[in-house]
Amino acid sequence: MKPTLEIPDDLSRRAKATAALRGEGLGEFVPEALQAYLKRQDTRDSSRGWRSVFGKARREAVEAIDAIVAGEFEEVDPDAWR
Repeated sequence: MKPTLEIPDDLSRRAKATAALRGEGLGEFVPEALQAYLKRQDTRDSSRGWRSVFGKARREAVEAIDAIVAGEFEEVDPDAWR
């Protein structure tokens, strides 16, 4: 697929320079860079689990919830899960 994209001049220059330093053309570099970006986003979203809900919460609020969750886990009987 060959979509037409509008890329700001400064970003285009940086991408071309980075591709050149890697010995690649822009056509090779951009798909790799986009794939790497999307992979980071997928990893970031899935690794945060329940905390992703609190992305904009104050740190104190998340710490309080962490304490509650930790307390509940202390009450779980490990033998009951075997």
